[in-house]
Amino acid sequence: MKARIFVTLKDGVLDPQGKAIGHALTGLGFAGVGDVRQGKLIEIDLPGAKDETSVRTQLEEMCRKLLANPVIEDFKVELASQIQSS
Repeated sequence: MKARIFVTLKDGVLDPQGKAIGHALTGLGFAGVGDVRQGKLIEIDLPGAKDETSVRTQLEEMCRKLLANPVIEDFKVELASQIQSS
């Protein structure tokens, strides 16, 4: 089963990378750029996993223990059944 994990800074946490991106976009002539927030996308494949509930539980534990800093970051888990084809 494939999954995507989105890790973003919590609201109110300073995002210097987002500020730098926003400043660079404005410098390149992209008008109307407001607040920019930068995050991470992590794709994980769990071959053979079938039970979405246990997979989601396992992925959330991975996020709390390693993939996200729960003090300053939020995360969102999407399982293969929720991922639309690009």
